[in-house]
Amino acid sequence: MTGIGGTSLWEELITSALLGTDRRTPPEEVMAAGAEAPAALLDAAALHTVRRRAGLRPARAAERPAPAPPDGRPFPPPAAERRLAQLLADRSAPSSGGRRGTAPDLTELLPQWLAAANHHGYQAPPALLPALLDAARARTDLRPPALAFAGSRGLWLARFNPEWRFALRGASGGGALLPEVTDTEAVRRLWEEGLFAERVALLTAVRGDAPDRARALLASGWAAERAEDRLMFLDSLRTRLSDADEPFLERALADRSRNVRATAAELLSGLPHSALAGRMAARARSCLALDPSGGDPLIAVEAPHACDAEMQRDGVVPAPPAGRGKRSWWLGQLVEAAPLATWETRFGGRTVREIVALPVADGWREELHAAWCRAAVRQRDPQWSRALLGSPGSPPETGPGTSPIAERAKLLASLDPAERAEWVAEFIASHGLSEAFQLLGVCSVPWAEPLGRSVVDALDIAREAGSYPWSFSGVMGLAERCLAPSEASRLDLLTATPDEVEGGSPGAGGYWSEAFQRLVSTLRLRAAMHRELTPAAPAG
Repeated sequence: MTGIGGTSLWEELITSALLGTDRRTPPEEVMAAGAEAPAALLDAAALHTVRRRAGLRPARAAERPAPAPPDGRPFPPPAAERRLAQLLADRSAPSSGGRRGTAPDLTELLPQWLAAANHHGYQAPPALLPALLDAARARTDLRPPALAFAGSRGLWLARFNPEWRFALRGASGGGALLPEVTDTEAVRRLWEEGLFAERVALLTAVRGDAPDRARALLASGWAAERAEDRLMFLDSLRTRLSDADEPFLERALADRSRNVRATAAELLSGLPHSALAGRMAARARSCLALDPSGGDPLIAVEAPHACDAEMQRDGVVPAPPAGRGKRSWWLGQLVEAAPLATWETRFGGRTVREIVALPVADGWREELHAAWCRAAVRQRDPQWSRALLGSPGSPPETGPGTSPIAERAKLLASLDPAERAEWVAEFIASHGLSEAFQLLGVCSVPWAEPLGRSVVDALDIAREAGSYPWSFSGVMGLAERCLAPSEASRLDLLTATPDEVEGGSPGAGGYWSEAFQRLVSTLRLRAAMHRELTPAAPAG
């Protein structure tokens, strides 16, 4: 078929170009008298290219997309919008490498800006949405606050760029525009027809308002959901988890997906009166007993010899990780899932601190205490967490409780923020900063005064001693993000370059000066950010 521009002739020209005019002479109709074949081919190709383009029929225009749904939240103040544009632009700026200098790291301030903006209930400026979604694509930690700030317009925009598809499956569903949770028909329609992010957000919202209705919504199409979606939906039951959820979770123990079964078992173990918690308690009790035969009582351990089908149904994973013994692996899972109240009765009415202080036979102490740590974290039990943490001023390896810093950091999360800050402050005062990084990471921001003062004092001691400054770069980075901005004026004295100390690291003083200057400027910038985001007081 010959179309506009001579389709068949065009194909012959292409063939001649691909094979070469020596092997395939161009068609006669394009060969002018006396013209060389290569020149004639190029002239004809140019001519027919123009003809083909001029004769191309335009395609039908695609249907215009529906406009973005309205977002009733106010925009940030103009100064705050400019600050956000600066933070997003700095995200893609090339790194200078080497010494960081005295300028604040704007990239690390973006999460705090978003958190403050969401606290004030602002919506994202439309012109900055593309840069905001790009930032969230590059950093998974930004996604929940960025999508909440982007709102329904950000979710609408994400549908037009494949690189932003993460927003359509974001676990938080922060960009979803939800109906009133009391509108039964609208809730049902969105649950059946909505995007995954919208359904997660809807389930979370309904769960917060009426847990029973959320569970019924989840059960309505449970069998038809994909395994990865069932896992995410099941996780929503952590909100307002209660004994009423037990029948649904018991059924989920027979799910086809191992991850779904494991999550169901974890949630059930958080219900101390559930049948699963009772089964786990009975198994764990059979493994631990008080042995007074040697004089002073100690805990005797008899780890399981097998992992039967019933244990596996209740969430016990039979195969241990590499380098781990099977029996210790099974024991740890049983103790972790048993209600902690089990042990006060099992060990003769002793207090939690007395139980933790008991010696453990045959080298099982570390394994047992690690399992109790995981149980205290899972059950968010502050009494057990305090006992397992021990005294912050005592050497961890000599006292009762647990010594690994990673386990202590998890236990701290079970304490209220003020107690957590005091414990870490005393730990730093006693042991310094070398092992405090993970502990500081679980403390509330901004740091409470005793903790902030303890960190600054420890940094000042290291500075005065001429210590190697790069050893403290991680803590200094945390201080930039977590110290209260009001501390800036108190830190001005530390920005001066200290005298070289005999035996200290060469050039350390200059680095310490730069680090404290950067810390002070960052704290002042954070203070300015919060001022810019504060809504103006109403006139009159």
